[in-house]
Amino acid sequence: MSHAGASSDADGQPRSQRRGRRKKRKKRRFGSFFAVLISLSVIGGVLAGLYYGGSAVLNAMSGWFGDAEDYPGPGFGEVTVTIEDGFTLRAMGTALAEADVVASQEAFVQAAEQNPGSIQPGTYTLYRQMNAEDAVDALIQIGSTSERVTIPEGFRVRQTLQRLAEGSEFELEELEEALEEVELPDDAEDDAEGFLFPATYDLRHDGTAESLLTAMLHRFNQAALSLDLRDAADNRDMTVREVVTVASIIQREVRSDEDMPRVAAVIYNRLSGECSAAGVANNMLQMDSTVHYAVDDYTSVFTSSEMRQIDSPYNTYLNPGLPPGPIASPGEAALSAALDPADEDSCYFVTVNLETGETRFAATEAEHNDNVELLRAYCRENDC
Repeated sequence: MSHAGASSDADGQPRSQRRGRRKKRKKRRFGSFFAVLISLSVIGGVLAGLYYGGSAVLNAMSGWFGDAEDYPGPGFGEVTVTIEDGFTLRAMGTALAEADVVASQEAFVQAAEQNPGSIQPGTYTLYRQMNAEDAVDALIQIGSTSERVTIPEGFRVRQTLQRLAEGSEFELEELEEALEEVELPDDAEDDAEGFLFPATYDLRHDGTAESLLTAMLHRFNQAALSLDLRDAADNRDMTVREVVTVASIIQREVRSDEDMPRVAAVIYNRLSGECSAAGVANNMLQMDSTVHYAVDDYTSVFTSSEMRQIDSPYNTYLNPGLPPGPIASPGEAALSAALDPADEDSCYFVTVNLETGETRFAATEAEHNDNVELLRAYCRENDC
């Protein structure tokens, strides 16, 4: 007599239980397979991220675990690179890699650490895509064997060419002719004034007057990129040439980097008309430095009444607004100040000690006149 219910196999276990266990095992196998797929996907994503998004990290680590990326050399073309005073080897390597002189910072650092020579600050003309060891050798050799010439901040083109002629084998006439041939930046508007960057330059034995001037123009471009000059000028609703013009006035008017943003504030306050209530005619800069440029006379810090009446677009005592162009070559600090002036309401300034460069700022004409008396007293004691 049979009972109603589940049937059994020979081993005595109900068939329904065995089917349930087989289904569970299948689910377990499927779940494990799915987990493996997820794990492989995650690992693949990580590897892809490392490969595509972490190339900079891998390049940096290559110097630890193997040979750094390097060019075979010898290189081609020319590029100007500036090694600033105080640069570490890694900072040098970064500058050279960004200029495509070497393939990587690590290759340069490894080569420099194995070379006992010393790399001097300066502006160098090098090949593109050099072998790192060759680049290090070139920097050491140029810095130790070539002559160098330094152009200080605040020189006008005439003074710059004279200094280059004095410090090099090039004649003044040769430099003047070369300046007519070099390609000026578009922002210069066919006028090199303000764009021959003040720095120290190496004089290579195979260099030309044109290549030297080109190096100075390239050095300006480097400073412009470092300061993001074009975008910063746009943000001030100014052209690059106008910013360089303001910077050149700052450079000629004051010596201390710390005072430059304050001078910039005075310039912009006068240009905006904010100083009209303080005794400055609307939009008139009234800067002695622009008059000195107009008369080409730098023998005194003062300007005479006759000088201030000269008929010149650079005479900011007679003409409102900025002069038509730069009056000198500004350095990086002056360019930075022109882009980022101090937040002050000063309308006047005067250097009261020509030895230390101490400069006094004032918001009113009466305060300024008191400061001018300090300068006159200094000059009476020091014959200036």
